[in-house]
Amino acid sequence: MAHLKQVSLPDLAHNCGISIEDIGKAADMIKDRKKIVICWAMGLTQHTNAVDTIKEVTNLLLLKGSIGKPGAGTCPVRGHSNVQGDRTVGIWERPTEKLLNSIRDNFGFEPPRQHGYDVVNAIKAMYEGRAKFFFAMGGNFLSATPDTTYTAEALRRCQMTVHVSTKLNRSHLVHGEEAYILPCLARSDRDFTGGQEQFVSCENSMGVVQSSQGVLNPVSEHLLSEPAIVCRPAKATFGRGKEEHETRRLAASKIKWDKYISNYDAIRDDIERVIPGFENYNLRVREPGGFYLPNSARDGKFATPDQKAHFNVANPRETPLEKGQLMMMTIRSHDQFNTTIYGLTDRYRGVYNERRVVFLNEADMQEQNLTKGDIVDIYNEHGGVQRVAHRFVVIPYPIPRSCAATYYPETNVLVPIDTVAEKSNTPVSKLVIIRIKKQPAQ
Repeated sequence: MAHLKQVSLPDLAHNCGISIEDIGKAADMIKDRKKIVICWAMGLTQHTNAVDTIKEVTNLLLLKGSIGKPGAGTCPVRGHSNVQGDRTVGIWERPTEKLLNSIRDNFGFEPPRQHGYDVVNAIKAMYEGRAKFFFAMGGNFLSATPDTTYTAEALRRCQMTVHVSTKLNRSHLVHGEEAYILPCLARSDRDFTGGQEQFVSCENSMGVVQSSQGVLNPVSEHLLSEPAIVCRPAKATFGRGKEEHETRRLAASKIKWDKYISNYDAIRDDIERVIPGFENYNLRVREPGGFYLPNSARDGKFATPDQKAHFNVANPRETPLEKGQLMMMTIRSHDQFNTTIYGLTDRYRGVYNERRVVFLNEADMQEQNLTKGDIVDIYNEHGGVQRVAHRFVVIPYPIPRSCAATYYPETNVLVPIDTVAEKSNTPVSKLVIIRIKKQPAQ
């Protein structure tokens, strides 16, 4: 409460680009309600203040008593089918000691304790020569990551790059000294392995784990599953080795690589052994709708010393702009899923047959002597490096003053590799400082 008395509502509204009247309308909507769900996506997470902003969202829900009850709570929206599930089962550059100890106790070997690289630091490590091997499980890495030119050079500096993919994409064209593309079964493909039809499991944004079984015939009988592509090199690597690696080899040989390939239940059995919340995994995942993982809010026990939720205190900051500068955010169109673009139409915003557009407030257009349809180049000069995205069409749009919006991934080239969210190190694609230069009429 003392902190709130020190901040100014007019200043906060100005920094947000939202009128006090609109803030009041939002307050009126929720003031008499307890069942409140607040959803957010990358508009919050890809910002310098992302972590504190999301904590403020949680503060509001805690204040309203809208945590830990049916029809209320936080709802982070994720686009990919298993972004959340990866982290749940320990795919993280900073695994906890509890997880590492569980791996050690269940598999009989000592896992590495040093932390790895997140996406931003992995790109930097490749660029600087500290990482020389790149292995991607799906995705379009080059198009999805920031600072496209920098990332491309980082990939080229690798000794080897490997992509496990369901379809060709732009990342396959930018590679290291040696490169492999390993085509694999898609989740929509029927997977006959080990004499039976397999299914995989996914975790959705609501913390529900459920089965997913393909229904399409694969385009080739030679396609391998992702477990096979992972386990075959693992078996080859750890199945034999030099004498100084004998201890590691013997420990890793205890892992059932062949069984993982032939029966995915074996993978789920070992996840159950290591990760809390997966009791009776193979039984429950076969139930219609799957099962919920443990949830601190639902269970009423938080990961704090007193097992209670604590309010967060954040200090708001203004982002200063020089004359002519704008704050750009990248967005997606209607005809798009992640980096896959299905068409050039965005019916959400009335854009047809074009993606290289920049949405601007009409007052900012007038200030910069721009009119609808003008062709501009967009520049970012963070860190003394000039980044440029060429030939974008100006479109007037009811966006707050000093702001701009462009489609992703066309303007990822403007997102600096070292502008990241505090505490999470997520690339800041929603706060890119730009300048716009009008191209001469041709």
